[in-house]
Amino acid sequence: MRSRKSEHQLKVGLRVHVICYVAAQVVQVVVWWLFTPQRFFWPLYSLVAWGIGLAFHFWAVSSPSRRD
Repeated sequence: MRSRKSEHQLKVGLRVHVICYVAAQVVQVVVWWLFTPQRFFWPLYSLVAWGIGLAFHFWAVSSPSRRD
């Protein structure tokens, strides 16, 4: 049986997710800006897709607990 994560562990996990998201998006935007600024803003795909996942992660951490 797995033990449930504490609220602190959940918030740390969310913080790590946000840091990774921001770092990856900054790198992608810089690469786009350096190599293809005149073309379509292709980092938009990962900004939106990963952002949706991040929003669900935030929702899961911040929603009221359903623990018994």
